[in-house]
Amino acid sequence: MATLKDIADRAKVSTATVSRVLNDDETLSVGEETRKKIWEIAEEMQYKKMKKKTPKRKILVIQWYSREEELDDLYYQSVRLSVENRAAEKNLEIVNLFQEVPEEVAEDIEGICAIGKFSTKQVQKLKTYQKPLCFIDSDQMSFGEDCVVIDFEYAVQTIVDQMIAAGHQRIGFLGGKEYTQDKAYEIKDPREELFRQNLKRLKLYQESYFYSGSFSTESGQALMKQAIADHQDDLPTIFFAANDSIAIGAMRELQDAQIAIPDRVSMIGFNDSNVARYVYPALSTIKVDTEALGATGVDVLLDRIETKRAIAKKVSLSTLYMERESTKK
Repeated sequence: MATLKDIADRAKVSTATVSRVLNDDETLSVGEETRKKIWEIAEEMQYKKMKKKTPKRKILVIQWYSREEELDDLYYQSVRLSVENRAAEKNLEIVNLFQEVPEEVAEDIEGICAIGKFSTKQVQKLKTYQKPLCFIDSDQMSFGEDCVVIDFEYAVQTIVDQMIAAGHQRIGFLGGKEYTQDKAYEIKDPREELFRQNLKRLKLYQESYFYSGSFSTESGQALMKQAIADHQDDLPTIFFAANDSIAIGAMRELQDAQIAIPDRVSMIGFNDSNVARYVYPALSTIKVDTEALGATGVDVLLDRIETKRAIAKKVSLSTLYMERESTKK
């Protein structure tokens, strides 16, 4: 392929002159005959101008978990990967930060996706950068910032409807405690709050049937062990676990205690993790589309960058109930 130097050698001019002629530089002081000669040689040599690579636009992605914590909770890893996939589709360059709100942000960062739970202090810090922001899995509308969240109200109502339709009267809950990324304060789990409210409305609420630990398999097993010890024959006939890890641990304890699932106790989880369908019995659960969650976050952020709108936008995604063998029909 012909180069600028090849054309310059043939035309007996400098490479800079060839470049300026082929780029239609009208400020170049060169005769019309020379201009014509350069164009003819370029055409003869089938010279093709190299297209300048458009630099990728950069966005900062802040994951509230560390890399190690991601391995224990694949939900947030899945959300981050979906953000990265959508960014690649949009020709964006990602700068990743884990478990950190930076002291400053580079000038070439055009926007920030913040995944997970952040304290008021951290949100205010992020706002000081004066960059478009979108929070994923955290409602920050009160701060005037875009966010993409799960419709927990719809999800919990779906669970309660399933339980009532199956005739359950003794209903339990297994949850976990979460804290903001900087450990500044505990976060109230909307699943637990909504579930409690629904049961109270139906006059089926029993505080002694509610247990809380951490969002892990080990915690789920420990909570169920305590529930069995506390209630014996009056053990709830169904439990809603705030995530699949808790549910799987609880089912392990039920099996160790030779309590039949779902004949004696049914179990419903949350998130529809990869292992939910492969445990025995397969876990009924609420499916959260993490791919849509992350992709929508990027789309909302780009919309704010490109339109420069001043009004915050909140996108709420619905869920699906995945009925499997851990619930009695």
